[in-house]
Amino acid sequence: MSISTPRIAFVIPCYNEEEALHVTAGVLRKKVETLSAAHAISAESSIIFVDDGSADATWNEIEQLHQEAPELFHGVKLAHNRGHQNALFGGLMHALDIGVDAAISMDADLQDDPNAADEMIERFRNGAEIVYGVRDSRETDTAFKRNTAHAFYSVMRWMGTETIPDHADYRLMGANALRALAEYGETNLFLRGIVPSLGFRTDKVYYQRGVRVAGESKYPLKKMISFAIEGITSFSVKPLSMITGLGVLSVVVGIIMLIYTLASVFSGHAVAGWGSMMCSLWLLGGMILVSLGIVGEYIGKIYMEVKRRPRFIVEKTV
Repeated sequence: MSISTPRIAFVIPCYNEEEALHVTAGVLRKKVETLSAAHAISAESSIIFVDDGSADATWNEIEQLHQEAPELFHGVKLAHNRGHQNALFGGLMHALDIGVDAAISMDADLQDDPNAADEMIERFRNGAEIVYGVRDSRETDTAFKRNTAHAFYSVMRWMGTETIPDHADYRLMGANALRALAEYGETNLFLRGIVPSLGFRTDKVYYQRGVRVAGESKYPLKKMISFAIEGITSFSVKPLSMITGLGVLSVVVGIIMLIYTLASVFSGHAVAGWGSMMCSLWLLGGMILVSLGIVGEYIGKIYMEVKRRPRFIVEKTV
């Protein structure tokens, strides 16, 4: 297959996307047909929907789409809900297995502008192995979400993790990058940190993020916080170094409180130190609990990794 007409697969993780699926499938089908007619991609290009253990009729919709256009629509059904990152990884590996030249991952709600794929493919044809879809603004977000997103990327950068600001999981990855990604065996997947660490020639395409075509967001605040913790603890050991710093700070505070206590005793005002003692106890107790929590996060990840359980189990494919 010539790189001038690469075989592309759109990889779409789905979790309870019954309402949005037909709309998304129609838009992507038109996109594939348009690109194929313009000889920008191969006519053998496809769309892969990955059902991440949905509780609704998502898989039935995928099977119906496959029956309508078997060569265009592929489906991968996971036996259990394993999370967005694992579902996305499973879809990318399926794309690699069927021999695509590149895979474009995007969400099922069409918030990622499908028209940006045209430029992604063009950059790939010009030699970029990984092309990131980056939001050109966050004007449609609430002030809270916008500020927390910027704080997340700042913290990740400070922690030493290489991430692309304002980039989620809308990206193109060539076959070489997919094969490199397949070498990563960890259970705790954070693709936004793994993909930039692969190397290869990269590029960026900027787009305006839209609104959901149907359904509800699958990333409420609780999941966003969990995702941020996953990213930090999967790629940085700086929190463990911070614990050492907290320990040193605790020792310094303890010495200061010892001097203050001795001074209070010798001056006959020992009772006056009650408040300071209580504050120091709370301070040290809080530091110990926070430190144990951070260490526990890493021990938990080690526990999950050493068991070497599969990331997901594929129930069936179409």
